[in-house]
Amino acid sequence: MKVRVNQLNPVAGNIEANTAAIKKAISEAESADIDLLLLPELTVCGYSAMDFFERPSFLASIYKANKTIADHTAETAVIFGTVTENQSKVGKPCYNSAIFAHLGEIKAEIHKTLLPTYSVYDEQRYFEPGDDFKCIEFKGRKIGVTICEDIWCNYGNNPSVTYAINPVQELAGRGAEAIFNLSASPFDKSKHRTRVEMIHENIERTGLPVFYANQVGGNADLISDGDSMVVDANKNIIARAPLFKEAAVDVEWIGGKLNTVRGGIKQITSRLKRIFKALCYGLQEYLKKSGAGKKVIIGLSGGIDSALAACIAVEALGPKNVKCVIMPSPYSSRQSADDAKKLADNLSINPEEIAINAIYEAHLNALKPLFKNSSFGTTQENLQARIRGVLLMAISNEQGGLVLNTENKSEVAVGYSTLYGDTIGALSVIGDLYKTEVYKLAHWLNEDYYRKEIIPRSILEKAPSAELSPGQKDADTLPSYDILDAILKLYIEERCSEDEITEKGFEEKVVRRIVQLIHQSEYKRRQIPPALKISYTSFGTGLRWPINSDLQL
Repeated sequence: MKVRVNQLNPVAGNIEANTAAIKKAISEAESADIDLLLLPELTVCGYSAMDFFERPSFLASIYKANKTIADHTAETAVIFGTVTENQSKVGKPCYNSAIFAHLGEIKAEIHKTLLPTYSVYDEQRYFEPGDDFKCIEFKGRKIGVTICEDIWCNYGNNPSVTYAINPVQELAGRGAEAIFNLSASPFDKSKHRTRVEMIHENIERTGLPVFYANQVGGNADLISDGDSMVVDANKNIIARAPLFKEAAVDVEWIGGKLNTVRGGIKQITSRLKRIFKALCYGLQEYLKKSGAGKKVIIGLSGGIDSALAACIAVEALGPKNVKCVIMPSPYSSRQSADDAKKLADNLSINPEEIAINAIYEAHLNALKPLFKNSSFGTTQENLQARIRGVLLMAISNEQGGLVLNTENKSEVAVGYSTLYGDTIGALSVIGDLYKTEVYKLAHWLNEDYYRKEIIPRSILEKAPSAELSPGQKDADTLPSYDILDAILKLYIEERCSEDEITEKGFEEKVVRRIVQLIHQSEYKRRQIPPALKISYTSFGTGLRWPINSDLQL
């Protein structure tokens, strides 16, 4: 039997386009004499269509598409991810399902059992869990079909949930000869490794090969990387699809042996390169699927964050589609303006420059009657950032192009950003990278990717500063980023308490202040643009804290 694992890039909510893509994949498989085609989770409607699933007309359109797809099948059978109706009328109205279709008919429906509600997932909001474990029988084979979380069951001792039922083992106990998994598993920095470890863990438990089809594409902050693969019972990767593109791998399944027909793709082994490519891909997908065109606008400060954001934008879209605007204030150093211009030149961008001194003074004069006894402070600093935000949005309105937010995760975590200033933008391209990670990626770009100095050395070496007051440095009010980021990771990602972090050698006073800043800043995070998710625990839908809280630990 010849099996094709095909990773597709559906658009959330666009059932017509997704159906056409599925039918095309079936026709291509038919032409290649493929016996069985495996497609990703929720390919008909995209992952995730969120509260569209609460609209009866949307569900009806999916059910109609399911039949259309089944009607299109002939000799090649297909297993595709979709939504099916809960006929019992008890519980949620629908299931997250896989449909097995062959010879113009729907032969079987398999429902996802484990519905995650941690991190970015909220599937129990929409779907009824399946509880029936039956193998598909096709060409003399018994196939166990699982959907995404079903195969991740209890992997890595996930602190958010422990499942009592293991769907893979249930299917193995019912005679499955292989596990087929349909996924829409988003990218994170470790997923390239953990995905293989998870598959190996299942093979160790059951002795069964795994056919794994993962969705590819971007959906706002989520980036699905593909990385579909076939792994034999000896844990050998027989075929593996590339990252960040639609592709298929073909495997011949003869007896107990799997042979590669197509799919010997060289993988991206560098972790930093995977992160960079993910951010570029996420930006491309956001623009394409939002219908916003191809142009973006970046405020270029001469600092490391906007420099990295500009590199990502140029790599993703080309220099002609990236507008950079330099907006020096009375406190901007000449070096920063020069660094911004040099970076732009290295990226083949012609930057615009708008000095905001006069605009800033005009605002101060307008406010003087209200601020009679005011001395220079946060108000005046924030005013500069907000002026820059207004200018960038005006350029966007007049000339087109989406403004990109250039905040990093460290700033977002502790609230070191100005609402309606630094926080503006349609999409945050580096908002899930800590400051230390920004530096690592920037150094890697110069040394390994470009192999020349694109980001000026002076940007990499100077002390971080917002340059909103005379001689200002980030270190004036924050610990060094090595210390800050270590505390943030322990608190946000490893869920350590303040005392546990202090016991690891960090100063108690510093830890308590950082934790206080994190929770005081939640109201800001609710108002900032989505950030491309590249970590397991990202702000936004991936981390939900109350705005008003007094966490006692």
